[in-house]
Amino acid sequence: MKTGAVLFTGCIPEVAAGPDGRILAVGARARAAAGRNAEVVRLRGKAWPGLIDSHIHLEGLADRNLSLDLTGTRSLEVALERIRRWAGRVAKDGWVVGSGWYNDAWPDPAFPSRQRLDEVSGGRPAFLRRKDGHSAWASSAALKLAGIDDSTEDPAGGVIDRDRAGKPSGILRETAMQLVSVKVPAPNDADLDRAMDRALAALSRFGLASVHSMDSSRGFGSLQRLHARGRLPLRVTYNLPLADLHHAERIGVRSGWGDSWLRMWGVKAFLDGSLGSRTAEMLDGSGTARLTEADLADMIGRCARAELNVCLHAIGDGAVRRALDALEPHRRAWLFWRPRIEHVQCVDPTDMKRFARIGVIASMQPIHAVADRDLADRYWAKVTDRAYAWGALERAGGRLAFGSDAPVETADPLLGIDAATSWRRRARWHPDLAVNRASALNAYTASAAFAVGMEDDLGAIRPGMLCDLTVVDGGHVAATVVGGRVSWRRKPSAASRR
Repeated sequence: MKTGAVLFTGCIPEVAAGPDGRILAVGARARAAAGRNAEVVRLRGKAWPGLIDSHIHLEGLADRNLSLDLTGTRSLEVALERIRRWAGRVAKDGWVVGSGWYNDAWPDPAFPSRQRLDEVSGGRPAFLRRKDGHSAWASSAALKLAGIDDSTEDPAGGVIDRDRAGKPSGILRETAMQLVSVKVPAPNDADLDRAMDRALAALSRFGLASVHSMDSSRGFGSLQRLHARGRLPLRVTYNLPLADLHHAERIGVRSGWGDSWLRMWGVKAFLDGSLGSRTAEMLDGSGTARLTEADLADMIGRCARAELNVCLHAIGDGAVRRALDALEPHRRAWLFWRPRIEHVQCVDPTDMKRFARIGVIASMQPIHAVADRDLADRYWAKVTDRAYAWGALERAGGRLAFGSDAPVETADPLLGIDAATSWRRRARWHPDLAVNRASALNAYTASAAFAVGMEDDLGAIRPGMLCDLTVVDGGHVAATVVGGRVSWRRKPSAASRR
């Protein structure tokens, strides 16, 4: 008769898990702790603590399964042809919705126009987010439905691009995107849940056991429905958008509400935009500030009083400094006050030691450096020695938590670890800013767990911890274990079966 215990053998170290999904013993003691009647699961490879992605957009990944994906289009013409084919399957009164276009990878990196989009969308409203999610390409029909014309003023924290004649060009940056996005029909719950289910399954194949998601209430609703049906293959810590803070205040939700599979932690707010959309807020005065000083101070004060943590999107060195300035008065606001700055893609050297002094976590995505290097050399030529500066921040005493920002970049954590460690040396691009493998793995495990108050449950393989494992063999993920159960396992090759 099965005892409910599981012995994971063949991996290094061996691990015994109890029926509650927690580790009973590790290494030489594992077999005895599991008992003779335990279920035996044979894995091959080195067992790491379950990898955690500290910054991901599950809703965005789900949307990729529901809309047009322009990722990898190498020219405007290729993108237009893909849009034309997709639009042909959309009803005449329907919307053409998608994302992933990246003009900086095209032979002509100029931002595209609404007129070119009109040519292929067949008069339909079209709304296509750029790869980074900080600008969008809209058709004339979409602009008209949103009431955007020659006289429309830029919204606070956003820009409506205009052509030489002063007419909207079709490119909307930052908060200006919301003028159109609110008009786009949302998928029904059943379709969203199926798309979310597929997105989560793909993350398990990457070896991810937990993620910190930055999404809207729509995505959180889908996660709740999947959780109720036992369909979550990994753990999700959800961070709600600033626009929903008042709902959390009203019902008294605190950081940590939920269970080990789905819980709430912080409030996400944007201080600036992105390098690719030319909206990162820099100390030289360039970029776009999305949150005013007064609104930022108000948000942090409200979160501190409500015992909700904060996740502040800040890419440019100007936005990073503003975030640190606003957080400094709130040091040790409450017992589990663990403020984070998301991305930190450029930081002035004088601000690096402030992360440790104020107790701010640097939530960073190493894979961004690989994708952004050419852009950084072009637009940040004078400051690349402080860009994607994981090693410098670590040496300054800062705590790092790593993630991917998927679907902006791949969610593959092994590629993230490579980017953080050896890529800079191979690329000959400021190799002093890399970290060693142990630091990178810590940023994907123990430090990531600390960033959401789960350091007593996740991030290490030892008795009492939740049995989350990422098993790696030959540089590839061989299996993912969450709560003592295999959520994904690589099929053995024909050669290995012989």
